[in-house]
Amino acid sequence: MYKAIFVDIDGTLRDNNRQLSQKTIDTVKKVTDKGILVILCSGRPRKYTEEVSKMCCASKYIITSNGGNIYDYEENRVIYSNIMNKEAILKLYEIANSVDAQFIMNVGEGRVVNKVTKPDEEKEIEGNIHEFVYKNDIVQCIIADKDFDRIKNLIPKIEKVKNVEIKNRHKSLIDPNYPRDNTIYCDVANIESSKGNAIEKLCQYLNIDLKDVISIGDDFNDLSMFEKVGLSVAMKNANEIVREKADEITLSNEDNGVAVFLEEIILK
Repeated sequence: MYKAIFVDIDGTLRDNNRQLSQKTIDTVKKVTDKGILVILCSGRPRKYTEEVSKMCCASKYIITSNGGNIYDYEENRVIYSNIMNKEAILKLYEIANSVDAQFIMNVGEGRVVNKVTKPDEEKEIEGNIHEFVYKNDIVQCIIADKDFDRIKNLIPKIEKVKNVEIKNRHKSLIDPNYPRDNTIYCDVANIESSKGNAIEKLCQYLNIDLKDVISIGDDFNDLSMFEKVGLSVAMKNANEIVREKADEITLSNEDNGVAVFLEEIILK
């Protein structure tokens, strides 16, 4: 009997317009009503992930910032946090600033940035960047811009920064056929930080055997989840490499793939 299901948000739980269908909400609630934990596992910051988790009636536990933080939002308790190397953050800031790209830091429950593009989600850095970095615990940085080539050309420089690595990037940076959005990005965190490692830590905390766990995702940062759990599920809209690594494939995020899978495996 499965005891926990870890689900990615973008490209997995929600459709391409970042909306949760009523079918998905209803299905997740039915699963949680059976006593099975549905835990959102995202590259997004804590507050954002918490809001989505509450909207779809999922668990009080969330994994955010690509595994950099595990949080219990009902108890307001940080279960685990993988704080980034300070010197690495400052180097990443220099790289982004050199081409006037947006630099985002996941701090606490939200995001602090060098220039605000989404006022409802972001807060501008106050004061000196060095002072801010050394006074705050940062679990993930994102370098983003509308210009595809600008971010693409920064990748070799990002990859040279010690103690960190790119955890995820816009799909167009990997697949030339993938459409380019308004924001091209790279998520960067500590080398040992991953969704998979966070799942392992949370399962230890909850005394859940990993063989009794399912993970569902669509992107390269979800592969670390697949490696840890008893059953891995890829969305139909996932990259071919991601689909090949999964035990099963469900319908796309546009066709309620998560809800359909949960109905078949858990609710029948």
